[in-house]
Amino acid sequence: MKIRESYTCPLELTHDITRGKWKPILLWQLGKGAASLSQLERDIEGISQKMLLEQLKELGEYGMVWKSTSEGYPLKVEYGLTERGCRLLEAVTIMQSIGVELMREQGMEDFLRVKGFIG
Repeated sequence: MKIRESYTCPLELTHDITRGKWKPILLWQLGKGAASLSQLERDIEGISQKMLLEQLKELGEYGMVWKSTSEGYPLKVEYGLTERGCRLLEAVTIMQSIGVELMREQGMEDFLRVKGFIG
C-alpha cells in the first residue's frame, strides 16, 4: 500500500493503514505478545495464510509490526508490535471496548464470556 499524494487530514492516512477486516484484529492479537505465523492463523478464525502474510507485510511497511527470523531448522519467524503499533493498539482497544458494550446491550454475554472478555 502506498501513501497517497493527497489527504483531507492525517486521520485518512491512519484509516488507510488500518482499513479492512483483519488489520485491527491482527493488532489486537499481537498486542497480547509476539506470535508466529501459525499461532496467528490459529488465533484468528477465518483468515487465510496468504491474507495474513499480506496484512502483516502492509502493517510492517508502515512501522506498526516487526518481523524477526531466526536461522536454523525449522526456520522460526515471529511478529510483534513496534512502539508505533502499540500506540495504534490503544485506539483499537477503545474500539474493542465499545464493541463489548454494544454486545452486552444486545444480550451477548455468553459469547463475551466464552471469548474471555468478561468474567
